[in-house]
Amino acid sequence: MRRETIVVLLLTALAVAWSAIGPREVATWWLEAAPVLIGAPLLAVTERRFPLTPLVLRCLFLHALVLLVGAHWTYAEVPLGNWVRDAFGLARNHYDRLGHLAQGFVPALLMRELLLRRRVVSGRGWLLVVVTSIVLAFSALYELLEWATALAIGSAADAFLGTQGDPWDTQTDMFLALVGALAAQLLLGRWHERQIAAVERCSPLDLPSSQAPPSPPRSPA
Repeated sequence: MRRETIVVLLLTALAVAWSAIGPREVATWWLEAAPVLIGAPLLAVTERRFPLTPLVLRCLFLHALVLLVGAHWTYAEVPLGNWVRDAFGLARNHYDRLGHLAQGFVPALLMRELLLRRRVVSGRGWLLVVVTSIVLAFSALYELLEWATALAIGSAADAFLGTQGDPWDTQTDMFLALVGALAAQLLLGRWHERQIAAVERCSPLDLPSSQAPPSPPRSPA
């Protein structure tokens, strides 16, 4: 395992430990921290076979911090969001908007890397369309998950929903995910591709069986 990956996993573990100490609402903490609790072990397991680029690795860590801070205080009560609300005379705490912007930005880079390195999509235009569509589908799935959670546990899901009385909260969240996905691809695309090329030189991809080189002939017995 690369040193950078080890550092990211250790820092993530420390962030999880901090976030789990005295959260405002325990049930909400589990719901909000779940992506980190699932994603970090997956990263550790797949690191050797499919090492991510440093750009994506660092973005995943930053996204984990956003999620864990929101899980600790609940998105509507994050102190930084309250300070911004009071300083600029806003009607609500907008920390959850940052979360949904990251929900588009970081998964877009991750999906872009998977699609490029697995040779699933060719051509920049189609790549932009496919990655953006996947991110929007993921954002819609997350909103459906929030809806299902609210139906299942009622008012106890209010902190998880974090609508803060905004009737257009769902649409705004999905729009911000769209903005994040487009911004990630358009701003970091070239840099990302250079890092992918560097990673593949150091760790060649496993070819599909149909493309694998033939086995050397056996010597006659």
